[in-house]
This record gives sequence, structure tokens and C-alpha cells, in this order.
Amino acid sequence: MTKNYDPIDAALINFLQTEFSICDSPYLQVANALGLTEKEVLTRLQNLLESGVLTRFGALYHAEKIGGALTLAALKVPEKDFEKVTEIVNSFSQVAHNYARNHDLNMWFVVATETAMQLDETLAQIERQTGLKVFNMPKIKEYFVGLKLEA
Repeated sequence: MTKNYDPIDAALINFLQTEFSICDSPYLQVANALGLTEKEVLTRLQNLLESGVLTRFGALYHAEKIGGALTLAALKVPEKDFEKVTEIVNSFSQVAHNYARNHDLNMWFVVATETAMQLDETLAQIERQTGLKVFNMPKIKEYFVGLKLEA
């Protein structure tokens, strides 16, 4: 899987991080802004996803504001079991992100569910399937970072 992109792809990535509108024809709007056709935008976006340059493209929802639940969780995974545990954790559709960390708690992941009860159930299932204690770290205060990664 080659992770190459050209200057047009870079412009598309940079634009989409801040300028994607909710409207009847959002991809056409992007295309017009970048001097492309709608088909070019869609093809390039699909190629960026398939090549692994982008791992995800889609809306981010504030789970708690729409009745759901969200938390950051961590595991202390023996190094020899890391790949196996990663597969287990990533098999849960409720896991949004999973990161390896250089720390005693060496696997961190975000869990988002439709309800608080589902969140508790998901964390318990992860504990059962991995055989490891899940450290649940719900947010106390939220900060807006406004992260944009320039391609």
C-alpha cells in the first residue's frame, strides 16, 4: 500500500479539514473551490482512503450532546500480546481510535456509544475478551484544540 499523494491531493486534504460544508452538493462545492470536477474530488478522496494516506473521512459528532457517551480508556498490555489485544479492541465498532503509548498503560483508545449503559457494557466486554483491566478515563473538562495538520 503506497502512501503517496500529489500537490492537488494535499490541497484537497488541507481544504477538507476546515471548509467542508453541509449542503445539497458538498463535493461540488469543494470541486469548485479547488478548480476540480466533482468526480475528481470523489476519486481522489477514495484513492487517499484506499492508499492509507487518509484513514477516515467523515463527520465528527459530539456523542454526549446527542444522548450518547464517550470516554478515553487504556490497557496495560504485555508486549507479547499487543498485536492480539489490538485486534480484539479494534473489533469493537464502538472503538473510534486506538493508539500505542510508551507508558505502563501502553494502549489507549476512545470508545463512543449511543448510551452510558452501552459504554459500561463495551468496556466490560473488552475486559472479558482481553483478560485485562480497562482503565476508564472519562473527561472532566473539554477543550477545543482546533487541530489542523497541513499536508
